[in-house]
Amino acid sequence: PRSPCARRPVSTPARLCTSARSSRFTVRAATPAPHSATVADTKERFLQAYSSPIPAMYSPVVQELLVQQHLQRYNANYVYNPLYALGIMSVFDQILESLENKDAIVDAYFTALQEDLSDYRRDADAMEEWAKGLSSSDDIKADASGTMGQKVMAEISEKVAADKFLYTNFLAVGVFRVLELSNCTDPEALKRVVAELGLKQERVTSDLATYKGILSKLSAAKELMKEYLERENRKTAERLAKKSDSPTDGGDAPAAPTAEPATASAATAETSTDRLREAPDKPFDLIVEGETHAQAESGGKCWTGKSSA
Repeated sequence: PRSPCARRPVSTPARLCTSARSSRFTVRAATPAPHSATVADTKERFLQAYSSPIPAMYSPVVQELLVQQHLQRYNANYVYNPLYALGIMSVFDQILESLENKDAIVDAYFTALQEDLSDYRRDADAMEEWAKGLSSSDDIKADASGTMGQKVMAEISEKVAADKFLYTNFLAVGVFRVLELSNCTDPEALKRVVAELGLKQERVTSDLATYKGILSKLSAAKELMKEYLERENRKTAERLAKKSDSPTDGGDAPAAPTAEPATASAATAETSTDRLREAPDKPFDLIVEGETHAQAESGGKCWTGKSSA
């Protein structure tokens, strides 16, 4: 009888699993394809590209944007377009404008997403030049045979009509930026352009209002940080002045520093809260209507990154 330890005949499929072709396939599978990259993959690439700590004021915003764009970037319906590029570059230019290492952070951001930053910057600059050269808001329209920006809008409108377009909050910022650069602050112009593209008015308005809230809170936080540093510098200077004026031999001991009155602290806290609720961005006040704006600010929520148009 045949020994149970004897080698059995190997079927054809089994031989294929040990072939050189199979080995090559295993190597390819070890590196995640762009469409199969996870949020963890993107975050890891970002940390590898930029290992320095990001200030606490900006880190949550950068991480939120990274996750949102990852979900958009690897969506099956995602298609890159220059208006989207204008939106995302405008977000970074405004949110990170006061950071000395802004360029390094942005470069790491796009490296993590496996995107080409030069493409985004080039197309965003081209859209800005187009918008600045418009004579009126009527030129902001979809026209496949028109100017560069009109062709971009025509392509978006066509894909939306065919239900093959992924709407993103960055696109909403791009639409607003075009209106802003063309010196158009009429809310009706926003409605017309949104309708021209075939997008949902309430989604665009809500995303712009939320974005405005982020800018307002960052602006207030930066102002509060500036005041805090100035106050600490004054206290340090006063302590040093008292120390230099105090006698070195004998004499009374220097008086202990007095705490700020409770009323002053309460007043400061109240002022801080008021500032966080302010909305200093005038173009948004003119373009984004009040109801959804107030709704977004009271909710205090970040962009959701939903993909429906």
